[in-house]
Amino acid sequence: MIRSHRPHPVRLLIVWCICALLISPVLPVHAGEGTEKVSACLTPGTPGCTYGLPTFQYELLLTQMAAHPTPNVRPIDINTTEVKRYTYYMVDRGGVTLYNAPGGSPAGAIDPGFNFVEGRSTEGDWIEVERGKWLQRSALKPVSASTYTGVMLDSELPYTMAWILQPVRPSQVPGQAASEDTAFLSRYTRVYIFHTVQVGKWRWYLIGPGQWVEQRAVGKIIPRRKPEGVKGRWISVDLYEQVLVAYDEQRPVFATLIASGLPQWPTREGVFRIWARYKADAMSGAMGQPDFYSLPNVPWVMYFDEAISLHGTYWHDGFGYRHSHGCVNLSISDARWLFEWTDNFYADTYVYVWSSGTY
Repeated sequence: MIRSHRPHPVRLLIVWCICALLISPVLPVHAGEGTEKVSACLTPGTPGCTYGLPTFQYELLLTQMAAHPTPNVRPIDINTTEVKRYTYYMVDRGGVTLYNAPGGSPAGAIDPGFNFVEGRSTEGDWIEVERGKWLQRSALKPVSASTYTGVMLDSELPYTMAWILQPVRPSQVPGQAASEDTAFLSRYTRVYIFHTVQVGKWRWYLIGPGQWVEQRAVGKIIPRRKPEGVKGRWISVDLYEQVLVAYDEQRPVFATLIASGLPQWPTREGVFRIWARYKADAMSGAMGQPDFYSLPNVPWVMYFDEAISLHGTYWHDGFGYRHSHGCVNLSISDARWLFEWTDNFYADTYVYVWSSGTY
């Protein structure tokens, strides 16, 4: 995203974000490493097989699934006060006329684009969005900030942890359709990955007894070694999984889902130092273009690659998907936690942007 400067797999979700306007879906094209190849057990009803695996292998995993039904992590608290404070209005994208009073005379305009305003006061069907400037309520759509939060990693996890990115029915066999009788797993559900099988070009993950989901339905934590020359606290951003992990030296302490740049505005890979921080900052860009945006009071901003930043997001709940103009979007609660965690270290805090796969 931009701070009045120039603006600088994976999965589809039609939502706008700072730094961002979702244009088109982008899916991963490489499944990665450590995947068991397709076997005869992927055909339902094969003798000697249980839920897509050789029976003896599945029974061993079943013991582990019973011992570790859910990830042993601690979600950070939802910053309720902060979340409520960031309730804004999205302006009609076709552009609107401002008035000097309810039912009064024109007093300016808001150009077409992705614009947000704060409601200062109301009078009937009118809302004051700036001092002495009013809009009709019909031109505005209220938007509430996400209550999603990441997790503290207080101890080493026995298996890879992942988040479900969209409501999904698990399949009983990798690559097969789920039964309509199977209950949905809700968005942001945390799961362990106990085993991986590749079917075609996609991985399938065993996340519970008789429960397989395709890789595009999850974002998972992939550990990363500290970059050379980096000391103390640092931040890993995996563009392929859309996952951020905060490290103290080589110890992961916090993990969450993010939303990074679209192909038109990719988040640049590399090792960067946080060079500026603001508790709130106005962001705008693409003036005169169809993707023009204007976002007041973007919270908990940490600039690391010129005008590209980590920051809180009040205008969408699309974490785990790419759809920004280059910035790394976080929930407001996550952004505040990260801002405070780096508070005394920011001059020496590095952000390592990388990708665990091709996207």
